[in-house]
Amino acid sequence: MNKIPPVDLTRQYQLIKEEADLAVLKILNSGRYIGGEAITTFEREFANYIGVAECVSCNSGTDALFLALKALNIGEGDEVITTPFSFFATAEVITRVGAKPIFIDIDLDTFNLDLAQIEQAITLQTKAIIPVHIFGQPMNMTKLMEIAESHDLYVIEDCAQATGATWEQDKIGSIGHVGCFSFFPTKNLGACGDGGAITTNNLAIAKQMRILKEHGSPLRYRHDFIGINSRIDAVQAVILTIKLRYLDYWNEQRQTAAQYYQELLQSVSLLKLPQAIVGGDSVWNQYTVCIADSQTAIAKDQNLVQQTKRDLVKQILLDKGIISMIYYPIPLHLQPVYQALDYQTGQLPKVEQAAREVLSLPMFPGISEAEQEQVAYALKDCLVEI
Repeated sequence: MNKIPPVDLTRQYQLIKEEADLAVLKILNSGRYIGGEAITTFEREFANYIGVAECVSCNSGTDALFLALKALNIGEGDEVITTPFSFFATAEVITRVGAKPIFIDIDLDTFNLDLAQIEQAITLQTKAIIPVHIFGQPMNMTKLMEIAESHDLYVIEDCAQATGATWEQDKIGSIGHVGCFSFFPTKNLGACGDGGAITTNNLAIAKQMRILKEHGSPLRYRHDFIGINSRIDAVQAVILTIKLRYLDYWNEQRQTAAQYYQELLQSVSLLKLPQAIVGGDSVWNQYTVCIADSQTAIAKDQNLVQQTKRDLVKQILLDKGIISMIYYPIPLHLQPVYQALDYQTGQLPKVEQAAREVLSLPMFPGISEAEQEQVAYALKDCLVEI
């Protein structure tokens, strides 16, 4: 059998190779590697794609979240409600600005924040909510914005895995006060290195973020704030500008692949398939199933997670040449660095169940039906073996 990786970026590159090679060589020959037309062109085209007035490019999705929090003056003594089922950066940036992450449980059908739990987590110190459109699956932004507006809270969308996803026809990243994107190579819109962007319709917030990402400097050698150095380079900008034109095509391929997985796996016992949310269009950065296992728990005082049926399946698949991924084995509220927040094992049971059971199957534009069939048949065999 052929080996199947979780992501194959070379297939995208082959489609844009000639155009990308010429664009990169043009930048290299220009000697203008930081700033300039390549950056402004990408920012303009990405803002137009998302449907917002402003796009501020930066070095990473992590920096995008950090800059958003700083520009909104969120810091010491403030609280930010978010999900514990995300990459660490989502909570890390809250701590970095001096605020406190408040974790609430998730909805097991979508893996997104449980809307029913948000209001009970709001206090006088709450300043913002960071929803994560996990695995490319959009949140119900209509209800979330209603909650936020009724309590005068900012909404910072973590769109790292959902570039191109929509909620009620609006692009994710255009609905909250700020949208934060990652262009890490494996994302739906991925660079050939690191990169990120922030989108907003608020011109004042955009202006503040541009100052903050340049060492807090509105003018050369004048510094009004303590900022950071967070720029996307020209090579990444031209690659992203090219790839942006193919993004909808690639997302459609992901959607087709997700539908085929649904058909192949719908009758498999012990397997829960991801559910598309009504009102939104997922762009399937990951296709993540759950393998039922109610016998184990995550130990807060250990760095390792006890082995589950999911882990056995992952290893059997690997032995068959299929590389699957686990996002995420340890929820953020049980990470060692957040022990001081005093969350207890079992306090957020749905996210802990997801952490025990989730497995992301190979998913990328260009994956063939034959490859998906190989994955599906191997997965069925695994579940019989265990």
